[in-house]
Amino acid sequence: MKGRLLIAVAGAATLAGCAGGGGGYGSYGYYRLVEPGEERVARGMTVTPTIRWNQARRTYTDIPREENWTLNGPLLDNLSFIGGLESGKAFVRFQRRQERQVPRFRADMSPPEIASMLETFFRVRSGSVEFEMTGLAPRTFLGQPGFQIDYTHLDGDEVERQGRAVGAIVNNRLYMALLDGTRIHYFPTALPEFERIVDSARLSN
Repeated sequence: MKGRLLIAVAGAATLAGCAGGGGGYGSYGYYRLVEPGEERVARGMTVTPTIRWNQARRTYTDIPREENWTLNGPLLDNLSFIGGLESGKAFVRFQRRQERQVPRFRADMSPPEIASMLETFFRVRSGSVEFEMTGLAPRTFLGQPGFQIDYTHLDGDEVERQGRAVGAIVNNRLYMALLDGTRIHYFPTALPEFERIVDSARLSN
């Protein structure tokens, strides 16, 4: 755990040193610098960040309508977008023979069911050993009735993390923005910018 955390801290220092406000990894080819202004994300939404972010290169576990950003490195903070997940699809790509699977999204899911799906996602993909939903409330997203899910989780690296997911089901597809980061410093620091991004989000063609 200490080794992973040191790598994350070193990555954060590199980000800060190369480009203030969350830029820098792009110079190494793994990240693309996202400047403030309108940005189309996850093939289905347009958002307007007010500070620099780093867009991560896609990995084999990413689904087509997923996009991930970070300010200081993914072990410290991560902003994920889901831009119109179709009914019957899962949050993450897994091999069929794997014993534990993340439930597939259904267009008739209720917010509590989406929260449960999110918990399973973190337990399977992140190895969360503890997960607690701390809040579930209605919230407008993309101009549509949606939901806000607040949670905390403890992963195998023994670092406590906190998250917020805001989303809505529009035309039978799931749209969502999710901020996840360490409970100490990184999540609360990124939360105001996350809220600005959520408030700016709109459907894109």
